[in-house]
Order: sequence, then C-alpha cells, then structure tokens
Amino acid sequence: MKIALRFFASVREELGTASENLSVPEGVATVQAVRELLQKRGGVWASALADNKPLRTAFNHVMCAADTAIADGGEVAFFPPVTGG
Repeated sequence: MKIALRFFASVREELGTASENLSVPEGVATVQAVRELLQKRGGVWASALADNKPLRTAFNHVMCAADTAIADGGEVAFFPPVTGG
C-alpha cells in the first residue's frame, strides 16, 4: 500500500520536510501504526513523532484518532495542536 505523508508547522521544521510518499509494509493499518513506523527511523523522526508529543492527525483531510484505518492512496498528516498562519 502507498500513502502520502504531510507534515505541518513545527513537525515540518523539525523533520526538514513537508511531505513524502511512503510504501507501507503489511501490518501497518492505522494512523498510529504509521507514526510508530516513522519513529523507528530514529533521530529527528523519533523525536518529532514521539508518543509523548501532543500531535494532531488527519487522514484524507479529516481530523482523526490514532486508531483510524488507513487505505491505499490515502494521505496521513501530522501537526501540532496549535498552528499559525
């Protein structure tokens, strides 16, 4: 399955990227599982997406919970709880 990733505000700044296309391995089926997969990259990925950081998530432009299922061709977005213009 392939998905698009989007990173906003301080998450984008910390990671140094605003977007990425990702081939998701089998077994990764939720927004939380995508977050955990990215954390395993280590370094800034583990820090920016750490479980203790309050991040908001969206799937296909709709705010969602961590247990939201992902689908092929979808978009997962990560951003801090408050973002500016």
